[in-house]
Amino acid sequence: MTEEQIAVSVQSWAEAAKRADGAGFDMIPIHAAHGYLIHQFLSPLSNKRTDRYGGSWENRTRYLREIVQAVAAVWPEDKALGIRFSGEDWVEDGWRTADTIKLAQELYSYGVHAFDLSSAGLGPYYGPNGFGYQVPLAQAVKHSLPDDAFVTAVGKITEASQAEQILVTGQADGVSIARAALGDPQWPNRAAQKLGATKAHPAHYWQGRW
Repeated sequence: MTEEQIAVSVQSWAEAAKRADGAGFDMIPIHAAHGYLIHQFLSPLSNKRTDRYGGSWENRTRYLREIVQAVAAVWPEDKALGIRFSGEDWVEDGWRTADTIKLAQELYSYGVHAFDLSSAGLGPYYGPNGFGYQVPLAQAVKHSLPDDAFVTAVGKITEASQAEQILVTGQADGVSIARAALGDPQWPNRAAQKLGATKAHPAHYWQGRW
């Protein structure tokens, strides 16, 4: 991308935020994870630029900082602005947890108060595995931010008790369920039943009540 193309892209993010607001969304998350464009700028594994968007940490994070500032300028203050990070590349010379913490703290000052922590996405996977394997990333970011930041954890969180444990122990403020919910659209209701909470029945699932 040329610097001119980068500038157009940043403005496109802002225009997308305006459309999301007009469509009635109450929150937007900026996707900066999993090898997509923003992550490619952040990580030294993929960013080999020699201009002001490459090299140093300050330069590699410039694109995301410009996006966040452009979006925050048009996004209503009473609506939530979030970001999804690959908190770790799991490679020594890649993007690391300390980088994520430093950038999260800066973006918080720009108005980003919701942080979703995943990992990897560039090249082969060298990280840990197993249930809740990414939760420590959320915990590290949560403990580095003010109390009103909302940090969510992801990654093989499949059981209600597992999700509840993450919350009650203060490892994260929320849990995002993906594959488990794709496999079972009633996962939230089954979890609510197990934990003794009130079940929810979205209107469009009314025939699936149980």
